[in-house]
Amino acid sequence: MSQDLLASLEYIEKEKGISKEVLLEALRHALLSACRKTFPEKGDVFEVQIDPRTYRILVLSEGKEVVDPRFGRIAAQTAKQVIVQKIREAERDAVFTEYSHKQGDIVSGSVHRIESKAIVVDFGKTEGILPAREQSPLDSFKQGHIVRALVTEVKKTSKGTEVILSRTHPDLVTKFFEMEVPEIHDGVVRIKAAAREAGSRTKIAVTSSDDKIDCVGSCVGVRGQRVKNIVRELGGEKIDIIRHSDDVETYIRNAMAPAELKSIKLDPEKQSAEILVEDEQLSLAIGKKGQNVRLASKMIGWNLDVRSVSQKISLQSLDGVGEKTEAALKEAGIRTVRDILKMTPEDLAKLPGVGVKTAEKIFAAAQKAVAPKNTEQKVLTEAVVAEDVLEETASETAGKDPENAGS
Repeated sequence: MSQDLLASLEYIEKEKGISKEVLLEALRHALLSACRKTFPEKGDVFEVQIDPRTYRILVLSEGKEVVDPRFGRIAAQTAKQVIVQKIREAERDAVFTEYSHKQGDIVSGSVHRIESKAIVVDFGKTEGILPAREQSPLDSFKQGHIVRALVTEVKKTSKGTEVILSRTHPDLVTKFFEMEVPEIHDGVVRIKAAAREAGSRTKIAVTSSDDKIDCVGSCVGVRGQRVKNIVRELGGEKIDIIRHSDDVETYIRNAMAPAELKSIKLDPEKQSAEILVEDEQLSLAIGKKGQNVRLASKMIGWNLDVRSVSQKISLQSLDGVGEKTEAALKEAGIRTVRDILKMTPEDLAKLPGVGVKTAEKIFAAAQKAVAPKNTEQKVLTEAVVAEDVLEETASETAGKDPENAGS
């Protein structure tokens, strides 16, 4: 074997981590193939021997050494091709192994190019793909920008290692907290659960193994600096940090903050809870487009059914509503106090068996029942609208598991 080839083998063994034994075995098979191509008339009668100590190559045909200028050139070219191919394979395997170990972690790279359906991120050794579906609505990257994203999948392709990234996964937020909060990194504070609607809001539940350590305060940081850094990284996405509790009722109350809950009825078997709130708290409990209760439900893993006090009030308890009037109201599709507040006294008066005075009396009683401290129509309307949003949200998530509700 030439000194150049020997030096190349030693370099590959040292720099690329491929043993010389593997390379020599690959080279032996390649030379056998070269023999068959060079001397097709001789068939499969060749043998290639490589001394493991001196690395001398000996090609035999029917027990005799092959000495042919043509074969010398072909053998040299074949050896070169084998070594180049092994280097490429080793580099691909090294990149695949490196990023496979990073799956579930955050990696950084620069935007190489922007395509219609993805952003290609340059990591130096390989490229990452940030699909459009995995980009937050608040993301706005340009070529050259630094991107920090979660590695969700690593796979081998004909072009090399492909790293799939995400900026929408809930684990992205939890990993940022691990990086930003020393107490989480050290294991004193733990993130128990997280629910996220990328670009809008994230809820995380935390707990502490040390009573002296405030888990929520640790995540927030002095003057909120720690959580501000994460919010900035996410483009302004809001983050609610919730104190976890093994007591489900306490956990639900924490998760539904800032809304104040009047009562909670738990059904552990079905993992569902009926939550009752005052009418003025309903819109706060539900959140914009049902987001607050949806994220709380997803984070806790329970179905949360939020209702206002007005929905618990029977029609017959209202002044002016007897059995016949109640029957007339139900016949018209009015079954709750909320349904009454959607109408006007004039609308009620048009129903069979309900006169103008009775209609005014019923409407006033409904207002008083749901808002004894504030009878302004604005408050009542807000409560009605909020309950409508809840119904829409409930219909959207009906039949889904708690883990997937709202997704």
